[in-house]
Amino acid sequence: MGSDSLDRQLAKYLSDAYSIEKQALVQMERAPGIAGDPRLAKLFEDHLHETERHERLIRERLEAHGGSPSAIKDAVMEAGGVGFALFAKVQPDTPGKLVAHAHSYEALEEASYELLAHVAERAGDAETVAVARRIEGEERAMKERLAGVFDIAAEASLRDLEPDDMDEQLIKYLADAHALEQQLISLLERGPSIVGDPVLGRLFEEHLAETREQERLVEELLTQKGGRTNALKDAAMSVGGLNWGGFFAAHPDTPGKLAAFAYAFEHLEIAGYQLLKRVATHAADGHAIQVAEQIAAQERLAAEKIAAELAHAADASLEAVGVAG
Repeated sequence: MGSDSLDRQLAKYLSDAYSIEKQALVQMERAPGIAGDPRLAKLFEDHLHETERHERLIRERLEAHGGSPSAIKDAVMEAGGVGFALFAKVQPDTPGKLVAHAHSYEALEEASYELLAHVAERAGDAETVAVARRIEGEERAMKERLAGVFDIAAEASLRDLEPDDMDEQLIKYLADAHALEQQLISLLERGPSIVGDPVLGRLFEEHLAETREQERLVEELLTQKGGRTNALKDAAMSVGGLNWGGFFAAHPDTPGKLAAFAYAFEHLEIAGYQLLKRVATHAADGHAIQVAEQIAAQERLAAEKIAAELAHAADASLEAVGVAG
């Protein structure tokens, strides 16, 4: 193993982490103003201060390695943060969408810092390991705090609706869930071929069959409720999955990036089904509650399986770029 090559890879992982923090800053700065509830706003305000410290710590470690943040990456990630905030703001159920996407983003950060810590350990950089583990723990804690406010987010999203509107809202949430399943299917179908690793490929293949069954259950519920899938959303989400697949295939360290993204997407689905469950409760639809609980549990297990292989994904990424011996 060439130590110079490993140090270069560590600098790249630090640059990626810095870009992720830059986008997180954009999100945390805008989130309190669109949260729709003072308790949610306070949660985001508190994490903004943590995120500012994360950005500083990663910048210092990057500079210690003689690197500098990538201006192009930073611009792309910051623009993504603005787009995220604007997307949430134009939704009628902004609080729920905001919390769900923030929950997913914290999972992305958590997984990314797990990868960074592993690469730093391989490079013998104890200081970067300590920084990565500290931030990873804080991102995980924020993810768990967001999971603890799903009730508040759902109430804030439904606050101004009449009871008679609940069936209509349930149909909308089911259509959103169907669109998410469509995107995940498109990504999982390509996952094994682009990840280039048998262990991760097997995980994606196993979850693909489960995801297709989840899509069937959601579509069945929609039909029973007299609703229908949103063709435009499904098409957009499916194309989104394909585009993400192309992005990962273009990067030589695909295994780690794809594993981190898949972990984050599972948490987007976990949040989505937790919110769906609460809307179904308001609509007094016991079958929808049962399906939402069942799928949320499956997504949580899938996330745990991916988390267990993140160290392996980091090693597979190093091997893919010719660093591992």
